Amino acid sequence: MAEEQLSPEELLKQFKVSDLMLGTLASLVQLGYAKLSESDGEQARLAIDVLRAVLPVLEGSAPPEAMRDLRQATANLQLAYASKVSDTPEPRTEEES
Repeated sequence: MAEEQLSPEELLKQFKVSDLMLGTLASLVQLGYAKLSESDGEQARLAIDVLRAVLPVLEGSAPPEAMRDLRQATANLQLAYASKVSDTPEPRTEEES
């Protein structure tokens, strides 16, 4: 049996905003880790801030298990960020030289 091909318009009708946001936020977690590994703390922090801001908006619109996984991934990214920031030596001043 051949599977029925859906037109792009039909696919869009079936797609939910929450589905797109879940995928986007999962990609943002990955990008946050990548930026952290590149020592780009500013971009990693931005990823964390966006995740923390958007996750509450999705409550009730996305599957609970997906929300749980994203909250855990965000918490893990925050911990990795905190660890990286605390391991980074501060620049030395003239007085310390």
